[in-house]
Amino acid sequence: MIKKDRVRRPRRKICQGCVDHIENVDYKDIAMLRRFISERGKILPRRVTGICAKHQRKINLAIKRARAIALLPFSAD
Repeated sequence: MIKKDRVRRPRRKICQGCVDHIENVDYKDIAMLRRFISERGKILPRRVTGICAKHQRKINLAIKRARAIALLPFSAD
Protein backbone atom coordinates (compact mmCIF):
# COMPACT_ATOMS: atom_id res chain seq x y z
CA MET A 1 0.00 0.00 0.00
CA ILE A 2 1.39 3.40 -1.00
CA LYS A 3 0.93 6.35 1.32
CA LYS A 4 -0.19 9.58 -0.20
CA ASP A 5 1.99 12.56 0.53
CA ARG A 6 0.17 14.97 2.73
CA VAL A 7 0.10 18.51 1.51
CA ARG A 8 1.02 20.89 4.29
CA ARG A 9 -0.52 24.30 3.77
CA PRO A 10 1.24 27.20 5.44
CA ARG A 11 -0.71 29.24 7.91
CA ARG A 12 -2.36 32.25 6.35
CA LYS A 13 -0.65 35.51 7.20
CA ILE A 14 -2.66 38.27 8.85
CA CYS A 15 -2.43 41.79 7.48
CA GLN A 16 -0.46 43.91 9.92
CA GLY A 17 -2.08 47.06 8.55
CA CYS A 18 -5.56 45.77 9.38
CA VAL A 19 -4.47 44.62 12.85
CA ASP A 20 -2.99 48.04 13.68
CA HIS A 21 -5.96 49.87 12.06
CA ILE A 22 -3.69 51.87 9.75
CA GLU A 23 -5.71 54.30 7.64
CA ASN A 24 -2.92 56.29 6.00
CA VAL A 25 0.60 55.13 5.24
CA ASP A 26 3.04 58.00 5.67
CA TYR A 27 5.84 58.20 3.11
CA LYS A 28 8.06 59.88 5.74
CA ASP A 29 7.95 56.81 8.02
CA ILE A 30 11.09 55.20 6.60
CA ALA A 31 11.46 52.57 9.33
CA MET A 32 8.03 51.12 8.55
CA LEU A 33 8.54 51.25 4.78
CA ARG A 34 11.89 49.44 4.97
CA ARG A 35 10.09 46.32 6.23
CA PHE A 36 8.43 46.05 2.81
CA ILE A 37 11.61 46.47 0.73
CA SER A 38 14.19 43.77 0.01
CA GLU A 39 17.94 44.22 0.53
CA ARG A 40 18.26 45.05 -3.14
CA GLY A 41 15.63 47.79 -2.93
CA LYS A 42 12.71 45.96 -4.52
CA ILE A 43 9.17 46.19 -3.17
CA LEU A 44 8.20 42.84 -1.63
CA PRO A 45 5.01 41.17 -2.93
CA ARG A 46 1.90 40.50 -0.86
CA ARG A 47 2.50 36.77 -0.68
CA VAL A 48 5.79 37.43 1.13
CA THR A 49 4.70 40.20 3.49
CA GLY A 50 1.19 38.93 4.16
CA ILE A 51 -0.58 42.27 3.92
CA CYS A 52 -3.91 42.77 2.18
CA ALA A 53 -4.35 44.35 -1.26
CA LYS A 54 -5.65 47.64 0.14
CA HIS A 55 -2.63 48.19 2.34
CA GLN A 56 -0.23 46.91 -0.35
CA ARG A 57 -1.43 49.65 -2.71
CA LYS A 58 -0.95 52.30 -0.02
CA ILE A 59 2.51 51.01 0.86
CA ASN A 60 3.56 50.90 -2.81
CA LEU A 61 2.50 54.51 -3.28
CA ALA A 62 4.30 55.60 -0.11
CA ILE A 63 7.51 53.81 -1.15
CA LYS A 64 7.42 55.43 -4.59
CA ARG A 65 6.87 58.87 -3.06
CA ALA A 66 9.74 58.34 -0.60
CA ARG A 67 12.00 57.30 -3.48
CA ALA A 68 11.07 60.39 -5.49
CA ILE A 69 12.26 62.74 -2.73
CA ALA A 70 15.33 60.58 -1.96
CA LEU A 71 14.27 59.19 1.41
CA LEU A 72 14.59 55.64 0.06
CA PRO A 73 17.00 54.36 -2.62
CA PHE A 74 15.76 53.15 -5.99
CA SER A 75 18.29 50.30 -5.86
CA ALA A 76 20.97 48.93 -3.58
CA ASP A 77 23.81 49.46 -6.08
